[in-house]
Amino acid sequence: MTLILQELDQLPPAILTAKPEQLHKILGAPTLLHLEGEKTQPLFISILLHGNEPTGFYAVQRLLQHYQHKPLPRSLSIFFGNTLAAEAKLRRLDNQPDYNRVWPETEQSDCEEKRLMQCIFDAMKARKPFASIDIHNNTGLNPHYACINKLDNSFLQLAALFSRLIIYFTHPKGVQSLSFAELCPAVTLECGRPDQDHGIDHAFDYLNSCLHLSELSQRALPHQDIAVYHTVAQVKIADDISFGFDENSHQLILDKDLERLNFTEIKPGTRFGRVKCLQKMPVLAIDEAGQNVSSRFFELNQNELITRCATMPSMLTLDERVIRQDCLCYLMEQLAL
Repeated sequence: MTLILQELDQLPPAILTAKPEQLHKILGAPTLLHLEGEKTQPLFISILLHGNEPTGFYAVQRLLQHYQHKPLPRSLSIFFGNTLAAEAKLRRLDNQPDYNRVWPETEQSDCEEKRLMQCIFDAMKARKPFASIDIHNNTGLNPHYACINKLDNSFLQLAALFSRLIIYFTHPKGVQSLSFAELCPAVTLECGRPDQDHGIDHAFDYLNSCLHLSELSQRALPHQDIAVYHTVAQVKIADDISFGFDENSHQLILDKDLERLNFTEIKPGTRFGRVKCLQKMPVLAIDEAGQNVSSRFFELNQNELITRCATMPSMLTLDERVIRQDCLCYLMEQLAL
């Protein structure tokens, strides 16, 4: 099936009552929806880049219901992402790339999805967006936080409206917010697990507040008002290593309480799991320059995978499919701004 971007300037009424898994039948194609508001410079929102992360859709749906019979304070452009994966309630289908790794400047080889995101980028560049908001869920135990890709005061202001906890990263490439950071202040919202109503409430309140903003301040935020962490490495499990959380014949048996380490300052010697009949490092830590820094962060000691230095992990999860499709976790250090 050829991916061709569909652009609409009228809201399909069925979206107001749909579930995420019904969107593909309603829209029929990847869709960028433009709605006019009182302030013409649009707020761009992307949702469902991962099909099993519905909080963004439900927050946008509530926003559209809220303004169904009154004017929007600001124009909106909404991209409904991987609706095929949403139909299957999966992050992505096996034959698809990750929809949040194929935006302009991606390292992904050429594909239809990459060309689709370039079309969206070009369409929004022409509209000069006010700000960009990409909404996600976590599968593991994580607080709500915002991610930015530029240490600019307007980006920090946009992020701080959602949470005092802010993550700065520049890797991996091809992420929506990293791409749109060239056009406008951009942020990624991480709204906790997908089955939590307070994540929808938080995202809705945030979007509604952003619609009412006249501008984003360039004023520096007081350092005590925010906690900014820099992602220094992405940790993946090597492709040829079998892993799991049970006692079966896996080469790497991960600790079952691993996700409790998220956003915790962990000490050297913290155990991530055990290895069986394995001499080589089972995980691969890649820094922002694309370099292998596994030996800086991890070591094998008496058949245990342990940390070598103090660090703070995020996005640890017990979902084995997500670990394989994305990564085991990210490692962070706090920034002093």
